[in-house]
Amino acid sequence: MDIKTIKALLDACYQAKRIRDLLPELPKGITPSYIHFLDTIETLEQQGQPVKVSDIGEALHIPRPGVTRTVKEMEGKGFLCKRTSPDDGRITYISLTEKGRQLSHRYNEVYFSRLAPFLEDISQEDADCTIRTIERFYHVMLEMSISVD
Repeated sequence: MDIKTIKALLDACYQAKRIRDLLPELPKGITPSYIHFLDTIETLEQQGQPVKVSDIGEALHIPRPGVTRTVKEMEGKGFLCKRTSPDDGRITYISLTEKGRQLSHRYNEVYFSRLAPFLEDISQEDADCTIRTIERFYHVMLEMSISVD
């Protein structure tokens, strides 16, 4: 890849961040990470597995302490509940409360359902390619420690 393309890719990533900033305003005290966690937990639950903190971290590529902190905040606000495994007291499962399901539905289903028709001219193939490219670029940047000195 040439330097011009690398710069264009970085510019596109900046634009992608600006797109995220255009998402609908969240209620006071709710962060975008809460919505992301709710969606991730629901997705994992739909796969038929009880959800642990480590599952959320693995799915979102976030270290366990960060997941634990956010889960604790969300539990305190009534969006999640924790329960200990009946088979192993060291394992804690996370699930959505009704309040958490309502918030998730509002932002993950209603909003994106309304957005979908406006994105019909972007093919699934193009979207998948964009996702793969950004993920690969992220991992390269994460692994590299290049100094300008």
